[in-house]
Amino acid sequence: MANATVSRLGLKNATGTNFDELFLKVFSGEVLTAFGQNNIFDDKLHTVRSIASGKSASFPTLGTATAAYHTIGEPLVGANQIKASEVLINIDDMLIAQAVVAKLDELKNHYDVRSIYSAELGKALAKTYDQNVAKVIANASRASAVLTGGNGGLVLTLPTGNTTSANVTGDELVAAIYDIAQEFDARDIPQTDRFCVLPPAEYYKIPESATRIIDTDFNPQGNGSVAAGRVSMVAGIPVMMSNNVPQTNVASSPSGTNNAYNGDDSKTLGMVFHKSAVGTVKLQDMTTEISGADYGIMYQSTLLVAKYALGHGILRPECAATIKLSAT
Repeated sequence: MANATVSRLGLKNATGTNFDELFLKVFSGEVLTAFGQNNIFDDKLHTVRSIASGKSASFPTLGTATAAYHTIGEPLVGANQIKASEVLINIDDMLIAQAVVAKLDELKNHYDVRSIYSAELGKALAKTYDQNVAKVIANASRASAVLTGGNGGLVLTLPTGNTTSANVTGDELVAAIYDIAQEFDARDIPQTDRFCVLPPAEYYKIPESATRIIDTDFNPQGNGSVAAGRVSMVAGIPVMMSNNVPQTNVASSPSGTNNAYNGDDSKTLGMVFHKSAVGTVKLQDMTTEISGADYGIMYQSTLLVAKYALGHGILRPECAATIKLSAT
């Protein structure tokens, strides 16, 4: 009897002997999809730069120029002395999310577990990414000016009596966002690429109880609705929700990090910032690996790994603000 011609699902173009090649691509896609779906603080919300090698990257910081009316006959000799500085962002150690799937369990199981594990790996990396970027934004709001004579970060403390989140009203949050927007305007920070991120408890207070904003203020474009419990913009600033807004006191940065992800945010309620406030340096973007035959033979399991190597740091503290509870 002739041998059957088997269509191997993991063999690319039915050529060669790598019967898992296409399976690896599926795993990669699942991780990247989950990362993208759960990553709020992506490159649209802050500055991201990739490097080919090195342990850090330098971001130049330049001051502003002034203009003056010209007196006829006077030479133009470059009257402006524009201040310059630099900010270094280090690459943290490799961040890895991993899982091992036993072959026997896969045989016994009645549903595909690899796709579930793949999604969880992507979510784990996205959560750490978001937490670190959010922490740096909060740190930037408390940082000093990078350039001499420039502005540092901005911390807006709510009126007396707002000592817990439960005391804060939607109107007070809206007023705080407007005050920050006004200060950003005074600092000549571009009105485009500004963002506000609030934790769920604060986010829902705006459509629920803010009397300064009504449904028709932000519903005509279909971007938000009081009925749907969604907020589009406040003071021209897009408002988003995230569980990763820092709200605890982190005494020290986690082991393996080479940037500052610590600070006291026990009274932080939300953040308003411009895209240029913080930056990310990528040495190795998201990659995935799956174990080969040797590992499978030894452990009778499949090792799934997702990883990246990057770091986050403050670029322009004057572009970052946090909304803070009052002390009394």
